[in-house]
Amino acid sequence: MSKYLVNKFLYTIDRDPDLVQRYRDDPAGTVAWWETEKANEILNCVAGEKSTWLAFADDEREALVARDHVKLFEMGAHPFLTLTLFIALFEHDHEPLEYVKAYAARMSHLTLPYPDIAT
Repeated sequence: MSKYLVNKFLYTIDRDPDLVQRYRDDPAGTVAWWETEKANEILNCVAGEKSTWLAFADDEREALVARDHVKLFEMGAHPFLTLTLFIALFEHDHEPLEYVKAYAARMSHLTLPYPDIAT
């Protein structure tokens, strides 16, 4: 897994309300667009600077499209990045803290040692 690329996706989508809404409305289209248009941009760098080789593995793409935070964490995605993005995606559909509790409940089967989240 390219933890860097998955975490970069989570980070960049979460910081733009329009992209959060786009990912909420069309996860497959957003993942495909981001992978094609944004994955190779270098963070915090001069505009136009790009890499050429970054792409999601099939299991990463599937987990992002499914918005499966448990699978993403099991593969090494940073839990704070999934939590903040998924709160932005889903919290307004729930009572206060209801989504956060559901998020945690889906992760409750995990025990130490957790997957390595270092990039």
